[in-house]
Amino acid sequence: MSDDRRRWVLHVDLDQFQAAVEVRRRPELAGLPVIVGGNGDPTEPRKVVTCASYPARRFGVRAGMPLRTAARKCPEAVFLPLDTAAYDAASAEVMALLRDFGHPVEVWGWDEAYVGAELDADADPVELAEQIRHTVAAGTGLSCSIGISDNKQRAKVATGFGKPDGVFVLTGANWMAVMGDRPVDALWGVGPKTAKKLAALGIDTVADLAATDAQVLTAAFGPSTGLWLLLLAKGGGDSEIRAEPWIPRSRSHVVTFPHDLTDQREMASAVADLAHRTLADVVAQQRVAARVAVTVRTDTFYTRTKIRKLPEPTVDAGVITATALELLSRFDIDRPVRLLGVRLELTPPQGGY
Repeated sequence: MSDDRRRWVLHVDLDQFQAAVEVRRRPELAGLPVIVGGNGDPTEPRKVVTCASYPARRFGVRAGMPLRTAARKCPEAVFLPLDTAAYDAASAEVMALLRDFGHPVEVWGWDEAYVGAELDADADPVELAEQIRHTVAAGTGLSCSIGISDNKQRAKVATGFGKPDGVFVLTGANWMAVMGDRPVDALWGVGPKTAKKLAALGIDTVADLAATDAQVLTAAFGPSTGLWLLLLAKGGGDSEIRAEPWIPRSRSHVVTFPHDLTDQREMASAVADLAHRTLADVVAQQRVAARVAVTVRTDTFYTRTKIRKLPEPTVDAGVITATALELLSRFDIDRPVRLLGVRLELTPPQGGY
């Protein structure tokens, strides 16, 4: 890249995506607390919130919260079931508009993507971000927030400051001024467990972490994770935009039961059904399974997965189901079962990943 050009990374994140898609097709819901999750029944046990509209969030409703809890916090909310086909279609609309700008686009699921833009050195990336926001809104009726930086991690963090429906720039020039006094879990990828371990070392803020000797972190977290944490605290990260279409490496189905299972025959029936449903997805994508994995979660949330490589890659339902059932039999299940899952790992498509 020449000196008169500069590369930017824009993180585009659709606001309250699933709820916004529902409001788009039912405009009368605009401004109301909308909660999307499960079958849309707030009394349904063990189902969680997938997305809450901003009005619902003001009542303390958050993604991942049990629907029953959400109903207690916001009894007047409109509860709606997940409609994956609608979200697939809406996401495809948005991603097509992003690609029309002519920059590489790396899609990260339904509601977010990275755009890599090489602009003139004196060009303002905010202008491009505003064009994207307005184009998405005009073309789809959906709003998005955009974080701007020179790497993905920093751009992702920046988006949080732009929400909702705004733009925020976070670079080396303002990184520590914005982030220094914030807790370490404000960094993308730092969860509660890591934050707790850092706190035990006397590291509470991003500035604390950035000033920590690398040897202290590598001793506590290992060389890879320790250096990665230091990089994050200093605002570093990956800047490469991978624009190739995403190719799934596996397919899976999971079921959480309304009531815990204790009967082995019921468990076997559920695993066989999950295997058939997962295989149907694989066949529809014209892929082939190479490994079978079965996951069991008990009522104590003890979760384990067992996996087996198939004698040869196949889409034979009998072979795959028998393998899944054999894996299930290898679990020493002494507690009621809350969840079962089957995953099929796939052979690479022609040409590889």
